[in-house]
Amino acid sequence: MPADVDPTLPLPGLSPVCGKPVIARFDGGRLSSDGGVLLLAEVERRLGIADRLAHCIEDPRAPERIVHGLAEMIRFRTLAIAAGYPDANDCDRLRQDPAFKMAVGRLPESGGDLCSQPTMTRLENLPGPVALKRMMAAMVELFCDSFAAVPRRIILDIDDTEDRAYGQQQLCLFNAHHDSRCFMPIHIYEAVTGKPVAVFLRPGKTPDGTEVALVLRHVVRAIRARWPRVDILVRGDSHYGRPEAMAWCERHRVGYIFGLGGNKVLLRRVAAEAEQIALERLDAAADKTRRYAQFRYAAKSWKTERRVIARIEASSQGVDSRFIVTNLTGQPKALYEKVYCARGQAENLIKAHKLHLASDRTSCTKATANQFRLLIHTAAYWLMHSLRAMAPKASFWREAQFDTLRLGLIKVAVRIRELATRIKVALPTGFAYQQGFSALATRLASMPP
Repeated sequence: MPADVDPTLPLPGLSPVCGKPVIARFDGGRLSSDGGVLLLAEVERRLGIADRLAHCIEDPRAPERIVHGLAEMIRFRTLAIAAGYPDANDCDRLRQDPAFKMAVGRLPESGGDLCSQPTMTRLENLPGPVALKRMMAAMVELFCDSFAAVPRRIILDIDDTEDRAYGQQQLCLFNAHHDSRCFMPIHIYEAVTGKPVAVFLRPGKTPDGTEVALVLRHVVRAIRARWPRVDILVRGDSHYGRPEAMAWCERHRVGYIFGLGGNKVLLRRVAAEAEQIALERLDAAADKTRRYAQFRYAAKSWKTERRVIARIEASSQGVDSRFIVTNLTGQPKALYEKVYCARGQAENLIKAHKLHLASDRTSCTKATANQFRLLIHTAAYWLMHSLRAMAPKASFWREAQFDTLRLGLIKVAVRIRELATRIKVALPTGFAYQQGFSALATRLASMPP
């Protein structure tokens, strides 16, 4: 801020109330509009995300000249993203904020300011391919550590999403389906818990079979290194039903259920069922009639036959047939409706990652810097997901979206005073969500550090 600008000038244009003039100034002292980051900081300390990621990066700076450590900067950036500040430029605005200073371990008044945007940008461009591989492995370790006991079975939902590019960034390509230059990062989540497993930056095109098999190999091997006997099911749409991916799953004791694009051969296989179900709908005068069929099928690119399930549906719009391929046993209806269709929840998880946490801010020139950003946004996802999971089961916050959680519990005004022997944090007496805030703070206090 320029030296000749007075930050305490009154705000103009406020109407009188009951005949009394309203005088408003920016002279409230050590106030923060993000008091909830103190809760997020407690979550981060217990997960240890910043330290995990920082240990994967070699710091080239001279130790005696370091003011901002790697773990501190990663912690600052992660908390800022979770609080709704997704850009590195926001560091300049937040570096003196007392709540953020406390959240990263600095005293709110006497402690030094946090790092600036140029310092944060240098951090984003620091990790190379080796460091990024270590960090992605560290995130899988975090996923495994988040379970109190080894699960008997996990379900991995894999999908990609459009991430529009804003210039000539590495890996960005024109995608005709989305009519944009973009990346198409792959997201993998555990379906039952909604926990993130891995996010890979990749070019803006549909992944081929070799790439899908490579991604599954890295993720599954990392999980099996911790849990050798865990059963793993992978679910995805037709982009991931590639022969290379299915063959790899079959060789490594991994269940799969993928979408399968329809073709003339598949449609001929269910032609009789389609005609029969259309007649049944007319006879019953029903709005919609559905039937399932299953058969063995091998495309020309496959080396073996596989189980294909067809969902055939007749409505006033005609007959629609959809197909899935799987190596699971079970009834066709249950596999389609209860197992395959449930993967639609992964789109909501990607929405939380991409929209609520703004993980599409991949505007760096280097692909390595953009991959690092995705990792930091995934760390912010862990903070919000873990904070929500600590709410009581009957609580409104247990099912709240991340943006609702942020507006209700993170965006809290606080006055912070640093005294000689303690730090006093004063929250609004009329805060609407005192009970929920107190419940989460109590749960965090009862957990081991």
